[in-house]
Amino acid sequence: MDASSTKLPIHEHPLFSSARFHSRCQGCGKWGDYYGGYLCNDSECGRIVMFHKECAESPLEINHPSHPEHPLILTETPPRFKCDLCGKYLFVQCFPYFYHCSICDFNVDTSCARKPPLPLHHPDPQEPPFVLIKENQSQERCRVCEQSVCGKYHYGRPSCDEYVHLECVDVAEKVKHLPFHPDHPLEYTTSTYGEDQKSCVLCGVTLEGVLYHCSTCDFSMCLGCVITPPPLTTEALIHVFHVVLRSIEVVLIYQLHGAYSCSICPTYAVHSKCATTIKVWDGINLEGVPEEIEELPFKVVGDDNMKINHFSHEEHNLRLTSENVISDETTLCAACVYPLSDSGPIYSCVECDYFLHEKCANLPMKIRHVSYSGQFVLHARGGQGPEGDLFDCLVCEKTSTGFRYTYDVFNLDVHCSSVSEPFVYEGHLHPLYYEHEASITTCDTCQNTVFYHVLKCDVCEFSVDFSCATLPKA
Repeated sequence: MDASSTKLPIHEHPLFSSARFHSRCQGCGKWGDYYGGYLCNDSECGRIVMFHKECAESPLEINHPSHPEHPLILTETPPRFKCDLCGKYLFVQCFPYFYHCSICDFNVDTSCARKPPLPLHHPDPQEPPFVLIKENQSQERCRVCEQSVCGKYHYGRPSCDEYVHLECVDVAEKVKHLPFHPDHPLEYTTSTYGEDQKSCVLCGVTLEGVLYHCSTCDFSMCLGCVITPPPLTTEALIHVFHVVLRSIEVVLIYQLHGAYSCSICPTYAVHSKCATTIKVWDGINLEGVPEEIEELPFKVVGDDNMKINHFSHEEHNLRLTSENVISDETTLCAACVYPLSDSGPIYSCVECDYFLHEKCANLPMKIRHVSYSGQFVLHARGGQGPEGDLFDCLVCEKTSTGFRYTYDVFNLDVHCSSVSEPFVYEGHLHPLYYEHEASITTCDTCQNTVFYHVLKCDVCEFSVDFSCATLPKA
């Protein structure tokens, strides 16, 4: 098991820490943006499986006050998928987990199992207790978030005109233990539109309505960041970023408050919301994890730096040849599958017909790519026979037999892997950027229709697909 993974009883495979994800939790079935959790990307699952931290760490057996007669067992496939505490039906791709009593056929979903039966006790014993109110058409508002409770299960004291959503029950406790502002407590207040309107220091959203505020420091947080706060450390592109709560002046960017700064490049900062978007970040929390040491694709053999042992051809050494000794255009580089002729220095095997361009021999072992937030790892040719070497590139959709960068089920050929932003295309005046949103576009170079992966100009209407963008220069 990888040192960075954790084996938890809720799932058959080791789970990796994920500080933020936009998906459905396999434990409770809830969908949305969440900070803190675990993911499984084992190939046997066929997809990336996500869990909230609390759901993943659920104990296998609990004693719950809603069912004192028997213990409840964590079950992935109970006979039915309705929670007997809140009345909700839950369905996800492989069905959520429930705490189940097989004797009484009693179910409690993992979210309700963590909620106290009487969430808000009034200090006056003469006051009526809060009770669970099932779905109704009430127009009342939650006392915590001030959003309507209509159509949702909630706790309430109708005689006192007090109501609270199930998910807002423990917000008051979370405010007491926030790592972003440990010096003073945050107080519940409201904000209205005007000159004194506050903004959340973490996500930057201008607040209108409920917020938590420290008047001493003029520090404000929105309810969303209180319930699901961002991680203290994340990774985007190359370096590890640490969350900072201070003002940083950045050229061409308005003043930052809640942001991630690079521990190596202190003048570089990114809004917390921008650094944790799924477009640039793989969701892995790196708090306390040192930066990776770059792995080289070869070892130098001898003292003259002319001979190497490359990971793709470990059985023999390769020697650097500074002149174009190969004139046959049918002889190809094993990595990029382009001809060796007229391409500068090459590495050639001293014992067999194996060749690499010098630049291909120096390809990094791990990269981040504009098309996906995961980390791609370099692989040489694999499989038995010619069909075992074939793969389709994710972004240009061409079939190749060369080296590939792989993440999960996705492959990139070495040409497309080199595309970064801003991308300079010789056939266009302005820099190009990767279009993350799926749309039907026409490549202005080949006139082919492109559905997903395309590079676009922010200034004009120019677009180019990856096949044309990576064509060899004349």
